[in-house]
Amino acid sequence: MKYLVAGLGNIGDEYAGTRHNIGFMMLDRLAADEKLVFADKRYGFVAEYKYRGRLFVLLKPSTYMNLSGRAVNYWLQKEKIEPDHLLALVDDIALPFGMVRLKGKGSDGGHNGLKNINEVLGTQDYARLRFGVGNDFAQGRQINYVLGEWTEEEKKALPDRLTLTADMIRNFGTVGLERTMNFFNNK
Repeated sequence: MKYLVAGLGNIGDEYAGTRHNIGFMMLDRLAADEKLVFADKRYGFVAEYKYRGRLFVLLKPSTYMNLSGRAVNYWLQKEKIEPDHLLALVDDIALPFGMVRLKGKGSDGGHNGLKNINEVLGTQDYARLRFGVGNDFAQGRQINYVLGEWTEEEKKALPDRLTLTADMIRNFGTVGLERTMNFFNNK
């Protein structure tokens, strides 16, 4: 069985370590735990992770957030993976910092990366792992907030939360969406 795990974010040093790049950070944590190395390939940085008879193709799109669908679609087709074996990793301002929520399908919730994936794939029927970044910003300052860096308190809490998301990715591919949702959601 094969899965595509797409961690959404923006390439470039100016975006590294920002809330909007939590998708990249989730994949980086899994890669560090498993000593995986990402290779610069078409439309993104890719690593392969074999775990319990499954192959996870880990993708950090290089298309920037708002065009994530291009990279996701390319790698789904290249690897012959159906959308029901896609897991998109994204930030979510509707969730408090560090809260995680796995869903099997749904709207983009105002997230431009998911919006583009939905448009390009023509479906919303794929899993997404949302990582709460909170919403501690003044009206009209959302972009600055999500493209801003973590607070010191958040930086201290991130390693444990990222470990949790790495476990969720593994479980998604091995025990399935429903059991993973039941065990991990809102932890």
